[in-house]
Amino acid sequence: MVEEIDLRTPGGQSGVTPSMVSGWELGRHTTSIGHRKTLCEIYGCTPQELFAFQDDQVSAQAGARLLAGFDELQQAMLATVKGARRCLVVTGSRSRDPAYLEATEAVLAERPGLVYYRVLFGPPHHRLLQEHLLRLLRLRDPRDRGRGVKTLHLGLVEDTAAMPERWFCASERMAVVPIPSLTSHEAFDSGVVLGSEPATRLLDHGRQVYAAARRVETAEELSALGVRLPERSW
Repeated sequence: MVEEIDLRTPGGQSGVTPSMVSGWELGRHTTSIGHRKTLCEIYGCTPQELFAFQDDQVSAQAGARLLAGFDELQQAMLATVKGARRCLVVTGSRSRDPAYLEATEAVLAERPGLVYYRVLFGPPHHRLLQEHLLRLLRLRDPRDRGRGVKTLHLGLVEDTAAMPERWFCASERMAVVPIPSLTSHEAFDSGVVLGSEPATRLLDHGRQVYAAARRVETAEELSALGVRLPERSW
């Protein structure tokens, strides 16, 4: 199957491995849209026929809960960060909540084996986020493999037209996805909490986005990005 997928991939290298295929078959990982299309062509089946078991498994174990205001959203994001033991993935360039950013730094300092991914979509929007990322680079070196794996992954998606920004915070235990406000037209102060199964799928999503992003692994590279929004005077 892997050879057939490679043959149908421009350049002949899909990046798919036998272990990845095994994960798809056993439902441990979700097959991406591009690979679903290729597999449907290979087997002559519809997406529903081939992948319903993956999607139904996520739906059945979602454990979704609506967050209707900023306080609930903040507490859920803090719980996601503080509860992470193996992996934490955060996407987006707009974070500016000091308590949330400080909690992330504290968790990474306390748990050196925790693998952290932060994927930006364009430069940071706020000085607070840029300063937070600079502190992470002082806390951990992305090039360090002293624990056998890379534990800090910072990446930048530059073409946000081809890959639009998305926002979520996910660990192996839970995930939080901010959504437009339920009480105002001006903010993203509401959200959805997801259980461990869909959270695990979002971890995979974040890793795949990072794989397609440009690495940002030094303070100089991060500072060169600048900050998108000027600081307000109030």
